[in-house]
Parts: sequence; structure tokens; C-alpha cells
Amino acid sequence: MRRPLVNSPWLTPRLSALPVLSALSVAMLLSACTVGPDFHAPKADVPDQWHDTQRSTATATGASAANVASVPTLDTDPDPRWWRNFNDPTLDALVGRAARGNLDLQEAVLRIVEARTQVQSAAAQGLPNVRATGSYQREQLGVKGFLESDGVYDKVDQLGAPNSPVNAVAPGAGATLQNGANNLLNQLTAPVNLWQAGFDASWELDLFGRVRRSVEAANAQTEAAVESRNDALLSLEAEVAQTYMQLRGAQALHAITASLVDEQREIVTLTQSQAKVGLTSELDVKSATAQLAQTQAQLPQYEQQIAQALNGLAYLVGEPPGALEAELDAPAAVPPVPPVVPVGLPSTLARRRPDVRRAEASLHSATANVGVAVAQFYPDVSLTGQVGTRATNASDLSRWSHLFYSFGPSISLPIFQGGALVSNLRLSKAQEAEAALDYRKTVLMALRDVDNALAVYRTDQARRDSLSESVAAEQAAFDLARDSYRKGITSFINVLDAERQLAQARQQYAQGTMQVSTDLVSLYKALGGGWQSDADTSAAPAARQGG
Repeated sequence: MRRPLVNSPWLTPRLSALPVLSALSVAMLLSACTVGPDFHAPKADVPDQWHDTQRSTATATGASAANVASVPTLDTDPDPRWWRNFNDPTLDALVGRAARGNLDLQEAVLRIVEARTQVQSAAAQGLPNVRATGSYQREQLGVKGFLESDGVYDKVDQLGAPNSPVNAVAPGAGATLQNGANNLLNQLTAPVNLWQAGFDASWELDLFGRVRRSVEAANAQTEAAVESRNDALLSLEAEVAQTYMQLRGAQALHAITASLVDEQREIVTLTQSQAKVGLTSELDVKSATAQLAQTQAQLPQYEQQIAQALNGLAYLVGEPPGALEAELDAPAAVPPVPPVVPVGLPSTLARRRPDVRRAEASLHSATANVGVAVAQFYPDVSLTGQVGTRATNASDLSRWSHLFYSFGPSISLPIFQGGALVSNLRLSKAQEAEAALDYRKTVLMALRDVDNALAVYRTDQARRDSLSESVAAEQAAFDLARDSYRKGITSFINVLDAERQLAQARQQYAQGTMQVSTDLVSLYKALGGGWQSDADTSAAPAARQGG
């Protein structure tokens, strides 16, 4: 329920004439009012189909099927545990270990705990505040100075004078009265011990929803922290999978290069044998030896990539370098991609992508903060009370006769604050507009990521298929050149050239295979899968510890 400032019932002069009970009744009736805009989830502006899918389909319609790269896809949503589609138990285990042991992910979980604590702190502002109080003071009230100024001490001294009227009536009575008066004055001017114990209570009536909007904003920030954790989990799973693909790719390239080294050693042995019988020259022997050395020089490079990938995986799972060498050092093939990839529809992307969900939660928080800024223009109404006992001796604090209390409502209305409230409201509205733009930008980035990933995955698959045909052709050419050289039909230069091209084709095909698997990981990440199955359970233990 929104109420403009000029129509606020607290500003009408008639309320000042109402009894206190009537004012409180009106205040309680208004307690359900919440000023400021209400948040409505934004609707993502997305197309009906993925642009790359439409583009590849249109290209296929106007060209032969042999010249068009296409990827079989389904409109169903991707599997949240997408890494299982690679059918690699080692990869499955690594992703699970990373979700449990990664330190960056644990930090993200702790940020959720911090955000939930902020919600409790914001909600506490709308609850009664009760404090136990106790104090001791020794006070000198300065009464003696007032008595001296009024001439009280001079009058008391006159009571004991011989010519005092009191002595004329009753001899010696003046001195007695003087002593009694001095004792009374000494008691009045002596320092006082004041003991006090009791309770103070205050309760701000959230008439215009400032506290409720603050709690709403804090809850939205908690949602944003949860989505940040989900985004971190999604990125972690993708990074583990990509690093694993790079490890297996480097191992495959190392194995291919080692195989080429063995084959080239055979060529060197062949040229040396033929040089001994005069069938070839020493130049062929040196050329074959040089090419063997060049191939051997590639092995340390792949060993370096293997070591870096192993260390990268160890860090991602929260282990020191070398912790995974025993289980991953043995070479294995790059996990193949599935024949069909479910990519879903653009309309469901905003619900799957954690960064889009986080942007929506941030917009929600910014909208609620506008309500907080609007509520600051309205009066703050509080109920305050105090009860306790007060005495000059601590032993008297338990006596009912020393009881004191006070209670009643208080109202605070901002009148002039130098434009601070107006500036705060403008700032909140600007932040809301910025959050709305950030949401639109995040949706566009998500669409861009998916279409780019689809295009890269599609084209890299076509490149890999072409490289596979190239390897077969280069292998046949090398076998033919080597047989021809043995028979003396062709020169050794043709053999070396065919061998070099075969080596390049094999390495490029291995790199292409690794790249396709890595591309699919990027596509799954862009689609936003991987956090839905265990996001809540992973955050729960840390949240309980934080409470």
C-alpha cells in the first residue's frame, strides 16, 4: 500500500487532538502499509530458437550436405550432470571431488552464510529491543552553595547567639536548634550514593515498511549470493572438465609423438643400411637423423603440458601439486562427445543460468532499497518504556516502594536534512535502473555465449572430421613413399616430406579431437547446467555452522 508524503495522516493537525490510545490504534492499522515500488520478476527478451541452429539449417537448405557442418541437437533441457555424458568415471570422480574440496567454492558458500546473517540483522530492527540496565553514581548536588547564597547558614548561626529570641524564651534552646539545623544541612549537602536497576525497552513500529523493505533487500542479496555460489560451481565443473580434456589431449599428443619417434628411428636405420651398400647417400642419413631430432624435441613440450594439467586439476580439487599423478599419470584417450546434444530452448535459459538469476536477485534488492529510501521520508513511531528501582542504598533496590517506570510513544518526523533524503532516493532509483540494465545485458551475454558455443562446436566437429580424412590420406601417401624408396623408385626427400605431413596430420587430428570435447564443455557451461542437483545440499553444512 503506497501513500504519498503529502497525504500522510501523521501530518494532519487533527491527529494531535486525538487521545493517545486512538493514535496508537491508527498506527497499528497503518502497520501493514509498505511504501515504495513492488518487485516483479523481469521477462527475458529471448528468441524462439537458437540463432546458430537456424543459420546452419538455412545453410544446409541452400548447399549440399557434404559442405555443411551440422550438430544433432535436441530441444530438451540439458542434463544437470552433463559431464556424465562423456562416460568417463575418472572425470565423474574429479568433478565430485572438486565440488567437495575446492577452496573458492567454499568461500562462496561462506558468503551465503554472511548474507543470511544480514537478513537476521535486518529483521531484528522490527523486533522489540529490551535491555537490562544497572548503574551506581556518587553525586554531589552542590546544594551548599545555594544555601550559602540564600544566607541559610547565617540564620542558623543566629539561632545560637545570646541575644537570640529563642534563648530569651528558653535559655539554651537556641544552641539546641542550631545543632539540629547544622546536622540537617550537613545531610543535605553531603554526597549521595544512587543505585539503580531495571529494564529499558523500545519497539519501532514499522508503519511504512522501512524494515520490511530492508529485510526484502537482504533476502534478495542472499539469493544473489546463492546464485553466485551456483555460478562458481558451474564454472568449477567446466574448468575441471576442460583441464581433464587438456590432460588427456596432451597425453595423446605425447603418445603420437613417441610413436612418430619410433617410426623415424626405423627410417634412420633403413637409410643407414642402404648407405652401407651404396643405395643411398650420407645426406639422406643426416636428413633422417635431423627430422628424428626435431620430433624428439616436441616431447618435452607435451610433458610440460601434462605436468601443468595435473597441477591444475590438483588445485581445483583442493590438493597440493602431485596429489593426482598416481591416478592420472597413465595415458588415456580423450573422452568422446555424445552423438546428440540436448540444448533446450532460449526461453528456459534465464532459469538455468546462475548469472542471470543473480542479476534478477540484484534487481530485486535494488528495487527494495528504493522502498527503504521512500520510507525515510515518513515518520518513525516507536514505543518506549522503562521500569526499575532506584535507591541510595543497594539493599533497598528490592523494595517495591522504590519502583519507578515510564512508557509512551515517540514520533520522529524528518523536516530538513539538507537534501540528504532526496539524494538517497535518487541514488536508489539510479541503482535500480542500473540493475535493470545489468539484467538485460546478462541475458544478452547468455544468448551470445550459447550461440558462440554452438558455432564453435559445430565448426570444430567439421574440422575434426576433415582432419580424420587427412590422416588416412597422409598415411597412405607415406606408406607408398616408403615402399617406393625401398624399391629405389623415388628419392628420400619424398619420404621425409610424406612423413612430416603425416606427423602434422596426426597431431592436428589429436588436437582437433581434444578441442571438440573442450568445446562441448563450453557449450554445457553456456547452457547453465551443473548446479541444480546439489547446490542446496552443498551450502547447507556451512550455513548451519554459521548459525
